[in-house]
Amino acid sequence: MTTGRPRHPGDGWVECRCGRRHWGTAGAAGLLLVRPATATEPAAVVLQHRAPWSDQGGTWGLPGGARHTGEPALDGALRESAEEAGIDPARLRVVGEHVLDHGDWSYTTVTAVTTGPVDVRPTDDESLAVAWVPLDEVTDRPLLVAFGEAWPTLRAALPPEVEAGAAPA
Repeated sequence: MTTGRPRHPGDGWVECRCGRRHWGTAGAAGLLLVRPATATEPAAVVLQHRAPWSDQGGTWGLPGGARHTGEPALDGALRESAEEAGIDPARLRVVGEHVLDHGDWSYTTVTAVTTGPVDVRPTDDESLAVAWVPLDEVTDRPLLVAFGEAWPTLRAALPPEVEAGAAPA
């Protein structure tokens, strides 16, 4: 996997006991950033259209990736979302996390709600596009397999206020 960026401790593949190969020797993390519904806009999440050269390239998923060795999942998710989608962590409030733990590898989805306007855009070569996608339209896109499997659980765990139009306190 060549991206033109320096490799970091934690970059590399794990041959997992689940039968799949996963990126991130120290595990991986991603950010599920939610923009609450307003009077004129439905609730939406940030999705990343993955570059063709990446694992499952051409699919849509969350900005995220390998955690650095010793890096907490929250820090990894915030770092990766800033690197890939230009997300400013000062514009969000973390409301939860979901861990997919395979024993020898894990992926942590950090869920956050916007606290103000957030401009998302591709900020590195791992993203073909980054977009706000209404919750009801997420499954209309070709999704990264693991994200597609996790989406019903992740969506059900969103604070109810998000879809009602008010960010949770």
